[in-house]
Amino acid sequence: MKRQIAIVGKNGRLGAALCQALAEENQVLPFGREELDLREPVWEQLKGVQFDLLINAAAATNVDWCESHEIEALRINGYAVAELGALCAERDARCLHVSTDYVFDGLSSRPYLEEDPALPISVYGKSKRLGEELLLDAHPDHLVIRVSWVFGPDKPGFIDWALDQALNHDNLSAIDDKTSSPTYTLDFVRWIRPFLFELPIGGIVHLCNPGGCTWREYAQWAIDAACLEGVPLKAREVQPITLNSMSSFLARRPPYTVLEIGKFLNLTGLRARPWRDAVQHFVRGKFLGTQ
Repeated sequence: MKRQIAIVGKNGRLGAALCQALAEENQVLPFGREELDLREPVWEQLKGVQFDLLINAAAATNVDWCESHEIEALRINGYAVAELGALCAERDARCLHVSTDYVFDGLSSRPYLEEDPALPISVYGKSKRLGEELLLDAHPDHLVIRVSWVFGPDKPGFIDWALDQALNHDNLSAIDDKTSSPTYTLDFVRWIRPFLFELPIGGIVHLCNPGGCTWREYAQWAIDAACLEGVPLKAREVQPITLNSMSSFLARRPPYTVLEIGKFLNLTGLRARPWRDAVQHFVRGKFLGTQ
């Protein structure tokens, strides 16, 4: 009999990828905002819904929106996560919760470990850190999974934007003083599988493609990969700009949030391809339809 996995956030980049990948071997119960509104108490909304595991991939992720809507951000990213964790604990089911690199202040000179102090500098980061803490308070077997710069074929993201700009415009620029780790959804759904039932550990784990890059390097490599596939681009070089030049930003961004994934590798014995290989695979699939 297939196990039942509830996936909250079915319309997001990770949620959509999880729904598709995990449905092969499990009975997936997908929830979007129309089925489960995290702005409202979740207990009554999940009344009568049976599941063996719940994955929460939903969140308020617009960093600047969170900065000007603190109460709503704390509700969606923090207190709703606590309710999901408590509900799962009551039903003797684990909860896997997707979190973010924005829980760090970005002042490190090396990739962040799971044990490093979380010192968020924005409302978004604080709300996500609150969710982490409350989830693990609900039950120590729940698992927080931190990701960053998620991209994949299920929903357009930064790489899609950069490639569209390069296809249609002569000039393209991207931030060159903020560094993090891309996370490819097609890799993520493979990495998460052992944590579902095979390795039911609790705590925090980082899941992303190895290595770090700036937004400019990220976009430049995607463009280089497209050129290798013979895609006719108008812009082939990404010009650098700074975080400080982004006057439209309301919230502070941590400048360096590369995540160390050694814990994940040691626990699972899996390998993770570097971010450049993942981006090249994505770009090839985008233009050649091989994903």
